Amino acid sequence: MTTMDEIISFVDGLDGVLTIRPAPGDGSPEISWGDTFFHYAPDGVVPAAAQPFATIVTKDYPGDEASRLDRADAFRVNIAAGKEAFVRWTGHAPREPAATEVDPSTPDTVIAHPAYGAVGWLAVVNPGGRTEAATRELLRAAHHLARSRHERRTESTTR
Repeated sequence: MTTMDEIISFVDGLDGVLTIRPAPGDGSPEISWGDTFFHYAPDGVVPAAAQPFATIVTKDYPGDEASRLDRADAFRVNIAAGKEAFVRWTGHAPREPAATEVDPSTPDTVIAHPAYGAVGWLAVVNPGGRTEAATRELLRAAHHLARSRHERRTESTTR
């Protein structure tokens, strides 16, 4: 899994995933064009109160330039894999400082998300051979957590 299309295909294959790919003319903000957002939405409708469980970004966003996505063919997979996975991959809790800093532009390395690490997001710039299995595992974990949140919300509204 080294291309965006391979990652998108993998996540699309998980149950209940709604993939959103903003583009010109669809009403989405221009900055999001070319990026991909994955929601757990078995009914095909973006959940009103839920964030995506994973994204693929293809450019730097304001305040989030550390990954240097302005380089040719650079992209970053962002994953809300949960606190347990975050601690396992970074060695510290989301709100705690890292013992050693990792350059957020380093390709093929699982890192704390440069902007959303404090809330438990992980990221991989240009996943490759070293992180292919880990990226799949983390995407599955994020999907599972999103599905569990959706099921809890659904149960609480049907009682």
